[in-house]
Amino acid sequence: MQDQYWVDDLNPWIFHLSNGVGVRWYGLAYILGFLIALALWTRWAKQERIPLAPEDVSTLLVYAAAGVVVGGRLGYCLFYNLDAVIAQPLEIFAIWHGGMSSHGGILGLVLAIYLYARVQHADCWLLLDAAAAVGPLGIALGRIANFVNGELWGRPSTVPWAVIFPDAPLVGGINVPRHPSQIYAAGIEGLLVFAVAIRVFHRQRHSGMTTAAVCIVYGAGRFIDECWRQPDLGQPVFWGWMSKGQLLTVPMILAGILLAVWRSKAMRSGFPAVGDASN
Repeated sequence: MQDQYWVDDLNPWIFHLSNGVGVRWYGLAYILGFLIALALWTRWAKQERIPLAPEDVSTLLVYAAAGVVVGGRLGYCLFYNLDAVIAQPLEIFAIWHGGMSSHGGILGLVLAIYLYARVQHADCWLLLDAAAAVGPLGIALGRIANFVNGELWGRPSTVPWAVIFPDAPLVGGINVPRHPSQIYAAGIEGLLVFAVAIRVFHRQRHSGMTTAAVCIVYGAGRFIDECWRQPDLGQPVFWGWMSKGQLLTVPMILAGILLAVWRSKAMRSGFPAVGDASN
């Protein structure tokens, strides 16, 4: 029966020299995500959809990239690997051990955009909207890289498209087929959220609504697709069914709802619309 399922034995390295030196597909996913952001933000700057000159977009990208990488690493260490960090604080810098948190990356991105907006005296909400609109594509690429790496595998399953992940825990001494939850996440957390975000971004009349939409849709999507993902080894399961990943999406969904309500009230109160000179 095991022979009918595909084995995920893909090489995580694009090229590998020695002693962990080389280029991984996961690293390429980050680079492609940042390049897509650079291209779209430059286009929107030329269209005056975001309050930046095209030549300033590269600086915004540096802030955003730093926020994602630093926030993603710190988020993983604090949310998923705190005991190891307390025992050995330098573990934070041991990036070769792996470990990035999407929730931490999002928080880091928000803080980086806020700091950049303060420095440039720009509309923080518009910049956050631009980041929120392209961010899901980066998430989709990252989840595909997770699949190539054979990590973050799904729960055991016998669906026809189930996959055997060699590094997954054995069940009854057997490496059983599992849901390819990374692919589910690429579609739900990535492409679906991007489709919603880009539509809201191009139709919104007031800044902040794209950010709110992404918080809600990404949070809900992550909560749903975690139902097929195997909880990370050693991580608690709350109330017998909720993973830590699901728990961390709850405040994101609530924040998105509160932000949407606040911005809707701002619209009714006559705040200037996006593109108005007074905004």
